[in-house]
Amino acid sequence: MTGFLRGTHTERYCRNGEEIGDKYICTYGCPVNQDGHGICSKLMMVLFPIMEAVRSGGDLTNIGGSSQYSKDIVCPDGCVMFRLTAKKLGNENFFKGKFFDEGAP
Repeated sequence: MTGFLRGTHTERYCRNGEEIGDKYICTYGCPVNQDGHGICSKLMMVLFPIMEAVRSGGDLTNIGGSSQYSKDIVCPDGCVMFRLTAKKLGNENFFKGKFFDEGAP
């Protein structure tokens, strides 16, 4: 989490209790923080299509991102600002790599 759109604290503001500096990490599943708590379900509805776009090789600058793999997002309640940052893992492309074909290397 990078900041609040309005205000300076979470009390009576963010139901998920986000604090500046909170980080959520995921590969394919829903993002969780260092305590194992999940990201707000409302925010996940916004994040999912963006995450799928970048997972499919998309460039986030095409949708207002600050770089190919980074985009700032405001939660649907208009409270909290987040920065989505993707990191390439170097894994084989799920669809192009014949992932499920028998005998594939």
